[in-house]
Amino acid sequence: MSRPTLSAQPRDIRGKAVARLRKGGTLPAVVYGAGMPSQNISLDTHEFELLRRRTGRHAVIDLSIDGDGKVQPVLLQAIQEHPVNRRTLHVDLLVVDLSEERTVDVPLIFVGQSEAVAKQGGVMLHMRDSVLVRSKPDDLPSGIELDITPLTDFEAVLHASDLVMPAGVTMVTDASEPIARVQQPRIEEEAVVGAAEAAAAEAAAETTEKPEGGAAEASDKAE
Repeated sequence: MSRPTLSAQPRDIRGKAVARLRKGGTLPAVVYGAGMPSQNISLDTHEFELLRRRTGRHAVIDLSIDGDGKVQPVLLQAIQEHPVNRRTLHVDLLVVDLSEERTVDVPLIFVGQSEAVAKQGGVMLHMRDSVLVRSKPDDLPSGIELDITPLTDFEAVLHASDLVMPAGVTMVTDASEPIARVQQPRIEEEAVVGAAEAAAAEAAAETTEKPEGGAAEASDKAE
């Protein structure tokens, strides 16, 4: 299987000094896992960003350190970003055993069109945005599609059991978990509530006016 590749260099610079690396187009990172000690490395920022756009969230990457010809299969374990400009600040790479299954959270990709939304004005509700799956690293999907076309009315509900797992992938999330449904529009309900409130306000106004009228009549009779 052909995997994306990523080159790295050993890194001795740590702490605040890594800011100079970033300015020079170098991205600080760390690689660990599979019983090996943690190692500080640096990546080419441009190369990493291109790879990040091409690969999925759980793609296995062949990491080469210092061009020694050896590669380590790694996963993007964590990416630290700047809170304002969203630039990548640091990357954690996890060395994985390709023969060992892993359990990960995989995002759902909603495809198709719901008739209850398109023609009946309903609102799509996502009860879950991801599911847990288990597979070997090379089989981990970056996302799992769910076709929402069967949601033709407000009674229909899609469950985890409606998801089609890719080859080599087992779903860990309970199959009975609801995933998506369409909520009925609230326009009619709000209109009914509004009419009821108006009627109540009108009744209250009439009740308030009657005692005043009665008092005036009593005053006229006294005169």
